[in-house]
Amino acid sequence: MTVLLLAGCSWTQEQPSPSATPSQHSSLGADSEIGTHSAALGAVPAPTPPTRVQIPSLEVDVTVRPVGVEADGFMEIPPDVAVGGWYKYGSDPASDTGTTVIAAHVDSPKYGIGPFAALKDASVGAVVSVTSAEGVVHEYVIESVERIEKARLPLDEVFDREGAPRLALITCGGQFDYGTGHYEDNIVVIAIPTTP
Repeated sequence: MTVLLLAGCSWTQEQPSPSATPSQHSSLGADSEIGTHSAALGAVPAPTPPTRVQIPSLEVDVTVRPVGVEADGFMEIPPDVAVGGWYKYGSDPASDTGTTVIAAHVDSPKYGIGPFAALKDASVGAVVSVTSAEGVVHEYVIESVERIEKARLPLDEVFDREGAPRLALITCGGQFDYGTGHYEDNIVVIAIPTTP
């Protein structure tokens, strides 16, 4: 179960806890045809971090770096609006399952308007390219663009690790609340791989 908190342009997710290693099953008996098999988990492949996101139709070109969770429990977002944060505890572009989540600030007093501010104008069917640290370019096509009130953002769906592979690009949007110092909504772009 995923637990996330939202505040400003940041959100949190509990880091995945390691699963207990199943014990080895014993055989059913000397006359059984079912032998003993190890239930130990196999080696988990090392993730391949994305390093760049491009959306040519919006002239978006963002450097990406791995991020985790800050001490206060919020997902870390790079302060530079031209740098996106890839949630390293989730899926990566080479994963067979789950959502690759990349988020960036929409703007900041220090850096101004960021490239992800253009996400609100993304069109369904537009192409997104994600380059991995290995230099492999993964292409996606945008399936949906939504502005969602932060309190209603379906975080379990966005940070899904087991569904079909897809990409989620996230930034802030909607009205800016001067009382809290945060935007009221998130812009969420979901894209699916162009090749299975």
